[in-house]
Amino acid sequence: REFGARVAVLARELIDLGVCAESAVVVCMPRSVGMVVAVHAVVAAGGRYVPVDVTAPPHRGGYMVEAAGASVALVGPGPVPTALSEVVGGLTVVVVDADAPVDEGVSPVTDRERLVPLRADNAIYTLFTSGSTGRPKGATVSHRAVANRLWWGTAEFAWGPGELVVLKTAYTFDVSVPELFGALMSGSTVVVLPEGAHADPEALYAELVRTRASMVHFVPSMLAVFLEVISQQRVAALEWLRVVGLSGEALPPAAAATLREWLPWVRVYDLFGPTEAAVEIVTEQVVEVAATDPSVPIGRPVWNSSAVVLDSRLRRVGPGVPGELYLGGVQLARGYASAAGMTAERFVADPFGTA
Repeated sequence: REFGARVAVLARELIDLGVCAESAVVVCMPRSVGMVVAVHAVVAAGGRYVPVDVTAPPHRGGYMVEAAGASVALVGPGPVPTALSEVVGGLTVVVVDADAPVDEGVSPVTDRERLVPLRADNAIYTLFTSGSTGRPKGATVSHRAVANRLWWGTAEFAWGPGELVVLKTAYTFDVSVPELFGALMSGSTVVVLPEGAHADPEALYAELVRTRASMVHFVPSMLAVFLEVISQQRVAALEWLRVVGLSGEALPPAAAATLREWLPWVRVYDLFGPTEAAVEIVTEQVVEVAATDPSVPIGRPVWNSSAVVLDSRLRRVGPGVPGELYLGGVQLARGYASAAGMTAERFVADPFGTA
């Protein structure tokens, strides 16, 4: 009730500032309850949130703000993050304080209050890639795409009241989307991991024990470090853990085999998906794996999605023949923000889809 009230109050403030469907709103805040409120408030107002890391260099933060076309930014109490220093003069900055008093009787925002009706094909976020191969690309994703992934995930992982899901992933990565939305929409509890704990095995383990969280996500390289630092006896003591998701990198068979050996009752998922598709679009539940296996499969597409391996002429290749993986279906992004040429190059017509 308190969370809903805080979201509704902030959402109405954003609506008063002109935020509506397709409006870009920057969220530049450290990991906190306030950050979760801010993200949900942008969506409740009808806008799309654009997460910017508070530690991002000013030139990168400024580029992301301009590429997304944002004019409003949500920040936490204290000085405005340096990531926004180059563009703060052109932004309306709103401070989000999750500790301020709030009337818990506030009603949720409805479409009647929004400046423009919110539709399934409107954007919910623009997330930027790492930019390791050049300037970061901002993938804009629709409510329809995210809803498909969330409903699939809540069904596959059987989320509901009583589940405790760790908000471990940085909100600048799309793996955070199920942690931010899926848990709350299913009645689960969100455990907001303290800043920095996501990269500290001992701090993460302490939180898993303190909260008795039932689901947590790892980047495979972090999982390998976690299993190395935390002993088998201590990991095996996490008897309440039910689901472990793994994505962001190829999953090494040795790490997967160790995890299955130490936590045999846990459901382990290898998840795959680029920023250009809503979170994960292909998945495999890892049941049997040996450390000597050459690889761990990434699996099959989730609901209303496709994954095919094609040659240079967009023809299917036969079993065992190398090709390029093409993803399709409802979870694809709408394209790149302020990059129509790149969108046309990367998002091509599906040769096997409907006309």
